[in-house]
Amino acid sequence: MSPRRYLQVDVFADRPGAGNALGVVLDAEGLDDAAMQAIAGWLQLSETVFFLPVSAEGADYRIRIFTPCSELPFAGHPSVGAAWAALETGLVPDTGALVQECGAGLLPVQVARQGAARRIRLRAPQASPVTVDDAQALLADAVSIALPLGALPPALWQNGPGWWLVELRDADCVRSLTPDLDAIAALTRATAAVGLAVFGRAGHGQDHDLVVRAFCPADNIPEDPVTGSANACIAAALHAADRLPGHAGRYVVSQGRELGRDGRIEVQVDAEGQVWIGGQVQPVIQGSLAW
Repeated sequence: MSPRRYLQVDVFADRPGAGNALGVVLDAEGLDDAAMQAIAGWLQLSETVFFLPVSAEGADYRIRIFTPCSELPFAGHPSVGAAWAALETGLVPDTGALVQECGAGLLPVQVARQGAARRIRLRAPQASPVTVDDAQALLADAVSIALPLGALPPALWQNGPGWWLVELRDADCVRSLTPDLDAIAALTRATAAVGLAVFGRAGHGQDHDLVVRAFCPADNIPEDPVTGSANACIAAALHAADRLPGHAGRYVVSQGRELGRDGRIEVQVDAEGQVWIGGQVQPVIQGSLAW
């Protein structure tokens, strides 16, 4: 049994202990699906990525993404963290632009320097709303939170994983929310969604424009600290409604404060309507995995 290089990093974090933790198995060749799922379940992080040989022309690196319970075609914090890990470990040269291969296809990555630190941003798969029949009762149970809703009606969007999106009146409503995890789990299981994300606009004078919380109880993740795919869906929904916060298609999200891991996601919707998500990555653990 050969040891496999292993990293643990915090993504969308300005310091270790913030953002969302990610497990990174750099030498995953030879692991089958069951082994990768077992490792992700044993680590009990919201996601673990596994680096495998590239299979698509034009890709610089390839990953597979697993939660403790299932594989995802795309997820935001694993994708941003994987790009950082590929650069830091020398798997790919730092040319300022990369292409990631994952279950959702080929995704462009941009790399910028701030002194010695890298800032990574990645273009998320195109998000779209999903029409769901016979979910109104489950949805009513999941969002019956006695808090005022925002302008956008609750809806299911997907960009690989599916997310129920619920806008609340403002950031204070989001932060004070006590979710009904059983009702959210029933809704997401019935509609093949990964979770439910609530969001609200921050007040003036903050270092962020939007506050987000995301709940995935059916995947053994009651609340996810910082969630790239959900934020990309939210950006797409707000863009479609011509209600983007921030300025010129750019804004900053605060997520994870309620879990003691206050992260920051930098979001941009470009001129073509494509959503980019990015931020900082912090190394925490470097070692090897025997499996």
